This record gives sequence, C-alpha cells and structure tokens, in this order.
Amino acid sequence: MATARKLPSGSWRCQVYSHMEQIVQPAGSIKKKRIYKSFPCDIPGPKGKRQCERMAAEWAAEKETISKSAMTVKEAVRGYIEAKEGVLSPSSILNYESVEKNYIPLIGQIRLDSLTQQDVPKWVRQNSRDKSPKTVRNAHGVLVAAVGMFYPSLHLNTPLPQKNRPDLYIPTDQDIRRLLDHVQGRDLENAIYLAVFGPMRRGEICALESSDITGNTVKVNKSMVLGPDKVWKVKQPKTYASYREITYPDFVIERLKGIDGRLVRCTPNQLTSRFQRAIKSSGLPHFRFHDLRHYSASFMHAAGIPDSYIMERGGWQTDNVMKTVYRHTLSDHQKEMTQKINAEFNSLCNTTCNTQKKEACN
Repeated sequence: MATARKLPSGSWRCQVYSHMEQIVQPAGSIKKKRIYKSFPCDIPGPKGKRQCERMAAEWAAEKETISKSAMTVKEAVRGYIEAKEGVLSPSSILNYESVEKNYIPLIGQIRLDSLTQQDVPKWVRQNSRDKSPKTVRNAHGVLVAAVGMFYPSLHLNTPLPQKNRPDLYIPTDQDIRRLLDHVQGRDLENAIYLAVFGPMRRGEICALESSDITGNTVKVNKSMVLGPDKVWKVKQPKTYASYREITYPDFVIERLKGIDGRLVRCTPNQLTSRFQRAIKSSGLPHFRFHDLRHYSASFMHAAGIPDSYIMERGGWQTDNVMKTVYRHTLSDHQKEMTQKINAEFNSLCNTTCNTQKKEACN
C-alpha cells in the first residue's frame, strides 16, 4: 500500500502509479514516463495521513477491478505491445508502435465493449484511402490481436483490401554479373556475394563476423535490427528457421578471407543506400538489395533444386512465403523455357497423322 508523505504546508499527499506515457524527445527518440495519481488531504496529524492513504487504497483497488472491456482500443493496443516486449524482436515492436501512433488514433477512443463490427470496416476504409493494402492489413492484424487479448468475446470479421500482386523486377544473370563487376573491390561486394549466393538477409549480413565462418560454411545465428529506441542492435534471428548453416562456393569464401570482425561494416539502412547508389551509377534497372534474395531463390528453383533445400538455405520457416513472393521465374530462363515448350508443341504438330491431314487438304 502507498504511504502518504507530509508536505511542508502540513497537509498530506499519497501517490499511486497510474500508467505509462511515451514522451517524444527533440531528437525523435521516445522516453517512457511513469504517471502517478495524487491524493491530497488538508487534515493535519495522523487522521489526515490515514484518510489520504485510504483514498489512495480505494482508488487502487477500484483500478484493479475495472473490467478490461472498459478499456479503449488505444489502451488495449498499448497493453498488447507492452505484453509482447521481450518476446518479439525489437523491429516487430517498432512496427507495432508505428501502427499505434499512425493508425490507431482514428479508432483509439472507442471502448472495447462499445466496439462494433461496423466500426472496424469504417476504420479500414479510412486508412485505405492513402495507404497500401499491405499496410492496412498489417495495422488490422495488430488491432485484432489487441482486441483478442483483452476482449476475446468480440470476433472481428472485417473485409480487407485486396492484396496487390508485387510488381518486382528480378535481376537477370547478366545484371548480376554487371553489378559485381561494378562494385569489385568495394566493401559492398561482400554483401552482394552473401545475398546472391546465400541467400542472406540485410540484417544477417550486417551482423555476420569472421568468427562465424568455418571452412566454406557460414553460420547464421544473429541479425542486426532497429529497436523502438531507434538504435541498431544485434539480436538473435527473428524465427527458428533463420538459424542455419550455408556452405558457400569457394570463390565467395576466398573473397572474404583476411577480414577480421564484421564482414560488412554498416547498418542495414546504410547498406540499402550504398546499394542504390551502385545500381544508379552502373546503369542497371532499379531493384532493391532484397531482390538479390529473390534472384537467388529463383535461380535455385530454375536449376531444379527441391523446395525443401531452398527453404533451408534461405531460412524460410514455411514454403508459403517462398512460393508466393520469392520464387519468380527469371527472365533469362523464362525465354529458354518458352522456346523449349514451343519446340515440344511443334513436335506434336509434326506427327504423321497431322502431316497426312495437311496433304489431304491440299
């Protein structure tokens, strides 16, 4: 129980913890501040102290017994995020807090016991005006998870915007050769080798150290992520499947020899910036660093490598993401396969039966 303190004026004051607020600092970082509720009492002496402490105790007891359904949507989302801190990766928490800040305010003041099936679709439509379907779906996912945690009797069934088919440019074999020639001898070359012939993610590459390499085998056991405090940190991989060992070709390992410590000395965002400058200066079509991972998966698929081996090498937990996003047909190989298909069709049409029919028609 909170203890009352005597003030210089002779009155009493008792403070009880209420909640936590986030204060945005001038530099853009976020500082958490504990908020207390005060209970003053002007009666002097022990009687005033007892009355002050009684008011504080009654309020605290009432606070504990308030039904979770009386929470607002904003409070539920904040509670959900706090419950997931230390469980989810810092980058996931950062994304959740972005949803809380940018999307929840439109619906945040509604109490959970007043939230209806009509409120959420309206909120989705409001966000869909200037946000991508993927962004709206992610924000809706956070909302549903928070409501499910604190008010599970409400089952939200919301029509969501149709997913956009990703219009991705997958670099060709010629693009990769041209890119590697352009960055030869630079630190960026190491990162591209690890992504193309791995495939490794940005965060995994930036966290990789020379001690993680034994022979031709690279052990992936950490990743560099941006936390809620906007500081880059090296943490364990996001999923269990991300822990893996990749055996690289000799020429990749030879390129990495002689480096002590981190193999790529930059953050993931810095890596993206350097990569985009290299793409622009080399005259290549625009594509992202992450598309090197697409290229690698597509190349292995085109080469006939079974999906299970591609999943293991790339650190995919299920084949769903790999098949729907990463396994694109390379334009180089697509032309080759098209010619092969048409050649088979031509062979089919040149059967003896078809030849006799053509002669009969003539």
